[in-house]
Amino acid sequence: MCGIVGLYLKNPDLRQNLGAMFRPMLSEMTSRGPDSAGVAIYRDRVAAGLTKFSLAHDDPAFDWKQVDAGLEQALGCDASVRPVATHCILVTDANEARVSSWLVEAFPAVRLVGSGASVEIFKEVGLPDHVYDRFGLEAAEGSHMIGHTRMATESAVTTAGSHPFATGADLCLVHNGSLSNHNRLRESLRKEGLTFQTENDSEVAAAYMTWKLRQGATLHQALEDGIRDLDGFYTFCIGTSDGFAVLRDPIACKHAVLAETDDWVAMATEYRAIATLPGSDSATIWEPKPKTIYTWGGDGGGDGGGDARKLH
Repeated sequence: MCGIVGLYLKNPDLRQNLGAMFRPMLSEMTSRGPDSAGVAIYRDRVAAGLTKFSLAHDDPAFDWKQVDAGLEQALGCDASVRPVATHCILVTDANEARVSSWLVEAFPAVRLVGSGASVEIFKEVGLPDHVYDRFGLEAAEGSHMIGHTRMATESAVTTAGSHPFATGADLCLVHNGSLSNHNRLRESLRKEGLTFQTENDSEVAAAYMTWKLRQGATLHQALEDGIRDLDGFYTFCIGTSDGFAVLRDPIACKHAVLAETDDWVAMATEYRAIATLPGSDSATIWEPKPKTIYTWGGDGGGDGGGDARKLH
C-alpha cells in the first residue's frame, strides 16, 4: 500500500514554486507509506556532452571529494560534485557507462541512483516530511517531479529499496502494486547484462524499461510491451526528461487519479494529494483507464513544453 504523486508544471511561471507545491502532495501520502520516501526532480539541465549522476552513500560523513578527484584521475575527465545530505550530484563529461563501471570498482559502497541531463533523485528511509526536509526540497525549482511513499510489504526497509528506481537516461519509475513474475524476469534480465541492487519488484520493472530502451524502443513501445510481459497489478508513474507517463495494468485495481488545469497536470494515488494544489477545485479530474498509456510533456525526449495526451 504505497503512495504515488506526480506534478508537471505547464505554466513556466510556477516553476520557482515546484518544491513548495509538491511537498503537501507527498505529505498527504504518508499514511500509505511511512517507511521511506523518494522524489525525482527535473531541473538544471546540463550542457550537451555532460551527464548528471545521482549518487548515494549510507554514511552521511562520506567525503564526496574522493569521488571527484578519483574520477578525474582515473578517466582523465572533468567532474564536479554537489553533496546533498547522504546523496551527491556528480556532473562529468566522462562516458556514462565508464563512470558506472568505475564507481563499482573504486567505491562499491556508493550507489548509482540515477543519471541523465536533468533528473536528480533523492530517497531515504523515514517519514516523507523528514525525507523532504533532509534534502532541502522545499525551495526546489524545476519543471516537474514524481514521488513515492513506501510501506514495505515484501522486502526490507532500506534506502536502496526506496523509490524512485532509475530506468535509463533521465527516466525513473515509481510503482504501487506487486509483480507476480519479478523473480523469473530478474533472472532473464541478468542474462541480458542488467544488474540489481535490491530484491524489490519495482527495480525489476525499472530494469525491464531500461532493457527495452537500450534495444531502441521508445518509451511508448516499452510500456506497451510491459503490459504483456509484466504480470501482476500495478500503477506506474514514469518520469521523463520533459514530463511523466502513467500506466495501470489491465485490471487496474490499484488507485490512481489524474487532474489537469491550464497551469499543471498532476497524478496521485488518492485525490486528497491533488486537492492541495492551487486551482484543484476547477481542475478536470478523471480516473486513468486500465491498459492505457498517458504522457505529458512528450514521449521521453525533447525539451518539454507539450500538452497532456493519451498515447494508447
